[in-house]
Amino acid sequence: MQRKSFDDMACPIARTLDRVGEWWSILILRDVFFGRTKFDEFQKSTGIAPNILTRRLKSLVEAGLLEKRAYQDRPVRHEYLLTDMGRELQPLLIALSMFGNRHFADRGVTMRITDRETGDVAKPVYVDSLTGKPIDAENFSLTSIRQS
Repeated sequence: MQRKSFDDMACPIARTLDRVGEWWSILILRDVFFGRTKFDEFQKSTGIAPNILTRRLKSLVEAGLLEKRAYQDRPVRHEYLLTDMGRELQPLLIALSMFGNRHFADRGVTMRITDRETGDVAKPVYVDSLTGKPIDAENFSLTSIRQS
């Protein structure tokens, strides 16, 4: 069954979901941020069926989020690396992680963001670079900009 494409919608959230909206895609991107790059590493980490993993990796490469690079000739094997565009998704994954810790950690927190130098646990905050205000529902709203 072909799923609906959001690519024609003016909404940037919908267009982003068109590329990363399937849960397997998000989990694969999470794994790449953790340093996993190979097919068998993704499969072991997520439990995803090989045929689905193949399709998800192909779509992430086609979307420009991952780069497919051969690391072995015989047999040919590939690794998947983040592109610059893919790296820009890190704040989204951090936000999903923090949201999950806050609302769905019934078995305890399993992921934290830590400072590489000190090991201290970070508490991410999105801040407007112009005003220094936290970007939250109290201070800001999403505003649709109509295009003519």
